[in-house]
Amino acid sequence: MEGLPTTTKAERRWRSKNLQTSKPSLVMAFFSCVAWLYVAGRLWQDAENRTLLANLLKKNVEQRPKVLTVEDKLMVLGCKDLERRIVEAEMDLTLAKSQGYLKHQLQQSESSSEQKLLAVIGVYTGFGSHLKRNTFRGSWMPRGDALKKFEERGVVIRFVIGRSANRGDSLDRNIDEENRKTKDFFILEGHEEAQEELPKKVKFFFSTAVQNWDAEFYVKVDDNIDIDLEGLVGLLERRRGQDSAYIGCMKSGEVVAEEGRSWYEPDWWKFGDEKSYFRHASGSLLILSKNLARYININSASLKTYAHDDISVGSWMMGVQSTYIDDNRLCCSSIRQDKVCSVA
Repeated sequence: MEGLPTTTKAERRWRSKNLQTSKPSLVMAFFSCVAWLYVAGRLWQDAENRTLLANLLKKNVEQRPKVLTVEDKLMVLGCKDLERRIVEAEMDLTLAKSQGYLKHQLQQSESSSEQKLLAVIGVYTGFGSHLKRNTFRGSWMPRGDALKKFEERGVVIRFVIGRSANRGDSLDRNIDEENRKTKDFFILEGHEEAQEELPKKVKFFFSTAVQNWDAEFYVKVDDNIDIDLEGLVGLLERRRGQDSAYIGCMKSGEVVAEEGRSWYEPDWWKFGDEKSYFRHASGSLLILSKNLARYININSASLKTYAHDDISVGSWMMGVQSTYIDDNRLCCSSIRQDKVCSVA
């Protein structure tokens, strides 16, 4: 029986040494593979970046301005000329609007030129002023047939009032009933009658009056003013045909910046460090020619109102080529003998 193969001590030592020397080789081979993969990945990424940069450069080259031909230059010049003409047309339209010229209004005024009035006089009133209205009707303001005769002379006189905050309530019904009897009201349907809404009331009055009557002048009168009607008519007759006329007792005054004081102006900071109002016609009685009233009508949506109606009108007149006419006969609180108005 043959014996099992045996290994000598020298062979075992050789094999153990061989295994010990192969482990570092494997580790080195592994790290070599990892390094190779890393280098290959970076090279691939750099290739992609180069491709991306090349595409961006190509696009930039394509977007560079080309050399303009003569035809291109002529086209550019033509566009600029067209743009200039559009701007000029817009400026002409703005000027026409500021002077109150609109196509349908011109046609209306031409067709009714024979019926053109001298003036529309609007006398402010309120819901609680019934007795004051009767006082006016018994003094300077004509009523009944006399009111109609004045209209035949070209002068329309109306009490101006808005509507109640609660539409259709007893306040509105009382005014409607009084108007059915006297026929001397001009009711502003779109205006809410309230003390804090007075600056807006003047805008509604001029805007609505110029749509309802074709007149030379539109006159706003406070509810505490007595009028020398013949004297006012004579004053307006001498001004007939004068466009862009802003007529009244011109004044200025302090801007009240302290809240709680009378005549407080919330927008006081807009009037400068001196806190003084610009020149404007007193709100007791002020007169606008037809084209200025039309200007208010056309631009009513964008016209700003201030705390007081006379300041509001004055600010609107500063933005157009209006002619300021300071007539002392319209200073109702003065001591002049020939004045056409007085404080009631």
